[in-house]
Amino acid sequence: MDRVGEGPPLLWLHGFTQTRSSAARFRSILAERRTILTVDLPGHGEAAALGGSLLEIADLVAGALEGPVDLGGYSMGGRVALHVALAHPHRVRRLIVLGATRGIADPIERHARRERDLALAERLGTLGAEAFLSEWLAQPLFAGLAPDPLERASRSRDAEGLARSLRDAGTGTQEWLGDRLAEVNAPTLALAGQRDAKFSLEARAIAESVARGRAELVPDAGHAAHLEQPAATARLVEGFLAQSEDDHE
Repeated sequence: MDRVGEGPPLLWLHGFTQTRSSAARFRSILAERRTILTVDLPGHGEAAALGGSLLEIADLVAGALEGPVDLGGYSMGGRVALHVALAHPHRVRRLIVLGATRGIADPIERHARRERDLALAERLGTLGAEAFLSEWLAQPLFAGLAPDPLERASRSRDAEGLARSLRDAGTGTQEWLGDRLAEVNAPTLALAGQRDAKFSLEARAIAESVARGRAELVPDAGHAAHLEQPAATARLVEGFLAQSEDDHE
């Protein structure tokens, strides 16, 4: 586990294809006031050889913590963070999710997504990691991302690990959390990019589902809002953390 900065700890969980070194600009802004913790999730970076379901990954994350922390995550990392908050509530002081989803409510649609995840894992094995990354980042979901060699270099390059992540913890494997989020008692900030229509709706739904939630949209940003607008995203995160500290006092 990497640590940067000084202050109250915030563990940030990366998204699919990323590593603990990703989103450096966003994390460096937060590190001005907080200790930012990062880990490689199974299938990624130095944890490429590991696998596991979302719940198993949540258990690993919780087991690596020395005490309660503020917990945040982007996309896949946000889905993991939701599972940590549900399975290990004593480990989560406050919760932040960016571009996260409750899952897919309809079993037929969830099965179809599972099949697409498996097909994508096969394609990853055929293309190799580098070509797959180019194809992955060319999706409309990431249209707002400017070329960033440092961010590209931080991506995971283990094709087998990434394919395992899709098979074990892709969105199609996730149980529907919509009926369970009322169990989350930690103050929760659900974020999405303003131009990310699908996940903007999800952010609002997550905020409405938990006991103490609020949703915020990052202006002029798509799905990877913390990469497109790192300063604006960090301000929303820091504002939420500061306000909830004041409310607690």
